[in-house]
Amino acid sequence: MPRPRKQQISLDATPYYHCTSRCVRRAFLCGLDALTGNDYEHRRQWVEDRIVFLGEVFCIDICAYAVMSNHHHLVLHINAAEDHTLSDLEVAKRWHTLYKGTPLTQAFVKGGPLDDAQRQAVKEKLDQWRLELASISRFMWALNEPIARRANAEDHCTGRFWESRFKSQALLDEKALAACMAYVDLNPVRAKMATTPESSEHTSIKRRIEALKAANTHPSTQPLKLAEFVGNPREPMPQGLPFHLKDYIQLVDITGRAIRENKRGFIDNNLPPILERLNITSREWLTLTTQFESTFKSLVGCKAKLMLAAKALGLKRRPAFANCEAIFH
Repeated sequence: MPRPRKQQISLDATPYYHCTSRCVRRAFLCGLDALTGNDYEHRRQWVEDRIVFLGEVFCIDICAYAVMSNHHHLVLHINAAEDHTLSDLEVAKRWHTLYKGTPLTQAFVKGGPLDDAQRQAVKEKLDQWRLELASISRFMWALNEPIARRANAEDHCTGRFWESRFKSQALLDEKALAACMAYVDLNPVRAKMATTPESSEHTSIKRRIEALKAANTHPSTQPLKLAEFVGNPREPMPQGLPFHLKDYIQLVDITGRAIRENKRGFIDNNLPPILERLNITSREWLTLTTQFESTFKSLVGCKAKLMLAAKALGLKRRPAFANCEAIFH
């Protein structure tokens, strides 16, 4: 029996997770449905807009995303430091951007008079919401449920739109994080939906490249609203992505060219420094960025990190241990 999400996600193991949701219908979530001839391409923008919006509301950073025809990928970072520093008022305001809340919390936000019992009730509710704002399960619900309602309304039907459970993989170290992000950003290239990373619509890599170009041209450009790159990997992992943005973009570009059909199994000799710092060979990198989901299960990382995570999560068996040991050493 599958383990509940709350038993698969633990900050003691890692704050980074790869999540995937798939559509249950034969008709595609987005793009052109060959069966019916209907074009649902506009729905990809719905999903992308919702992802970016939720990244501003939740204490969860968006590291990478890709919106495909019948599923989407996310690499998420639980920002516990931000969650702990939010004031009660900020928690209430953020929650009210998603849900109506209660009459008491509405009065609290407006600065209305509350007696001691009412303040205690508000405090208990806000403590619950604070936990929810750092919950990946709540994040995925807030992402998928409105999209399902909107798609059902457009299709003039009812019923389940997404698979009942989203898939979650814990990314235990910098190697797993870098590989998974590249895997997600290159999904459209592998699916022949795009020829280059910068032309991959509705992906984080395209958004980052466009933001980088805009910042060089117009310094006053609005913030990217994605997790920031903060530099070289180190322990403990910093608040942000432990790589340089330039290295990562170069890495994705080279990897994307290396896994095209006419170059399958070949890696360009001009590998960027990031792979040297992470101690990953070119052959291992190709395996990671083409077979990430099929090679690994719920935990992804080196042997030591995997064993610590399994203990923190109370796992008796270590999923895909042999593959992790062979590739991550």
